[in-house]
Amino acid sequence: MKYDKLVRDKIPEIIKRRGGVPVIHIASDKEYWQKLKEKLKEEIGEFMKNDSEGELADVLEVVYAICDFKKIDKEKLDLLRKRKSEEKGGFKDGFCSLKSLKKDILLFKYIISKSLSLNILNLF
Repeated sequence: MKYDKLVRDKIPEIIKRRGGVPVIHIASDKEYWQKLKEKLKEEIGEFMKNDSEGELADVLEVVYAICDFKKIDKEKLDLLRKRKSEEKGGFKDGFCSLKSLKKDILLFKYIISKSLSLNILNLF
């Protein structure tokens, strides 16, 4: 087990029940915020290795802790998620963007128009 990291609230009690002596401290707000971000990275990494529901639940638990710490209403967060999904879509269809062709299409149209102009001039 890695030490000097954020652990779940009941871990010290679990350690005591197993006959151990937990050595802990309560993080300051600044440290707690940093540890929450580290924990989120850790849990996402574990989900990437073992994409189970349990690992995803751990990620969500950290997200909820971040919401509590930052005083972000979870229902408002979900409404924001839904609004963004309605505006831009979700991630259900599996689209993977390679690049945007808008500039390429404009350049292509320009080249074609110049090419056609030159070809017309070459005919005379």
